Amino acid sequence: MYENISDALSALREIEDRLFAYGHAIGVLYLDATTAAPRDTFESRGRTMAVLNQAIYDLTANPENGALLAFLESNAASLDPQARRETELFRKSYDQISRIPPQEYVDYGVLVNEAQSMWARAKEEDNFPLFAPYLEKIVDYNRRFAGYFNPALKPYDALLNEYEEGMTTETLDAFFALLRQELVPLISRVKAAPPIDDSFLFAHYPVAEQRKLSDYLMDVLGLDRLHCGIAETEHPYTTGFSNLDVRITTHYFEDNVASSMYSVIHEGGHAIYELGCDSKYNYTLLSGGASMGLHESQSRFFENIIGRSLPFIQCIFPKLRELFPEQLQGVDAEGFWRAVNKSGPSLIRTEADELTYCMHIMVRYELEKQLIDGSLKVADLPEAWNRLYREYLGISVPSDREGCLQDSHWSSGSIGYFPSYALGSAYGPQLLSAMEKELGDIWGDVAAGNLSRVKGWLGQHIHRHARLYQPGQVFEMACGKFDPSYYTNYLKEKYTKLYQL
Repeated sequence: MYENISDALSALREIEDRLFAYGHAIGVLYLDATTAAPRDTFESRGRTMAVLNQAIYDLTANPENGALLAFLESNAASLDPQARRETELFRKSYDQISRIPPQEYVDYGVLVNEAQSMWARAKEEDNFPLFAPYLEKIVDYNRRFAGYFNPALKPYDALLNEYEEGMTTETLDAFFALLRQELVPLISRVKAAPPIDDSFLFAHYPVAEQRKLSDYLMDVLGLDRLHCGIAETEHPYTTGFSNLDVRITTHYFEDNVASSMYSVIHEGGHAIYELGCDSKYNYTLLSGGASMGLHESQSRFFENIIGRSLPFIQCIFPKLRELFPEQLQGVDAEGFWRAVNKSGPSLIRTEADELTYCMHIMVRYELEKQLIDGSLKVADLPEAWNRLYREYLGISVPSDREGCLQDSHWSSGSIGYFPSYALGSAYGPQLLSAMEKELGDIWGDVAAGNLSRVKGWLGQHIHRHARLYQPGQVFEMACGKFDPSYYTNYLKEKYTKLYQL
């Protein structure tokens, strides 16, 4: 069918161009749905998404692609690394989607479109039963999809691999057990220490001024506003269409300035990754980050390791005082630094401190495993959620809005995603160690608001590769084999100093 490699690669690139266009259109629809569209507009959007998803299915599962892949694979030795990786990733997509019945694939896209709207409404109204039927269908679909994706794996392991290639429950169980062993005693010591005053963070902070702070923070992060926009949504996220078009979102609470502040820095970390991918991968299957674990390592790196460091707070504090003079009267940079690092059990994952954050992830991890293996029914999810929050964090959950409805991930079908947050958090300190070995002291730069060396190192070792390598390869090339002790030691050192233990 193909006379030479050049013709075969041209055929593959044509498929990639069309897949990008369909994905771009769906992404823009999703962005509109979550930021600007009126609440009850999901029906017409769902019809459009059904057409686009059908086009993606037909394009990817086309039987002729089997011959294309077979030709490229038989000539793999003659392909450059980029073409080999594109072939590998397209093989995975082709095999997975070809196993899914066409109508099932399209119907699922319509379902999650409706589910996202119903989740937002259910959260607003604190009405879990409104969302529950949609979640039941999403869980059922994901069980079936797990079998299509990788029938050799346990269903939840197959879902994990969609977000972090090579990850298993066995690995994660050991990882989380280590975190509990190392961090629970520290959490107890911090809880017994004199509390840090963070009351000023919960004064009245007008949204108009917070928007100005968001713009300032994006400038400090060095985000190119010609290629990176910001919008407002219920649950902040980042979407990247290429390294020329990335969107971040945030939300504002007038009684919690740190919420949006760290949302912008977190999502800004995602954007830095997307913007830093090599342009040659745009519009191909290699575009974007290598995995969600690596992606979250970048967002959590900028949110916490940089954004909650004393040098960074010293850098931005004059602007904070300029925007909020009354709210921060009598507060200095060190007091603000201590406040945004205060540790204690909390209800909301996105606003949790570094020390207790992974406890929130463990709750979701345990519940996802049970939902997928069928030992937990969706109807019983609120009770199970509340029980684990009492067990892991020692707090009572007053409402489903602040409990099992707080995250948008399940409404979009992202089951298996949450462990990426914990892995990403743990990757960060090891990346920092390698960075400091190569660059020396970076904190003087951070205090001066100059993140160019930090971003340059991450760009060279992580961002530019996009999806050319498997995520584990990217991480090991940057800083060696993953060792979670870097993470636990980082937290022990930071919180021992912060609380003078």
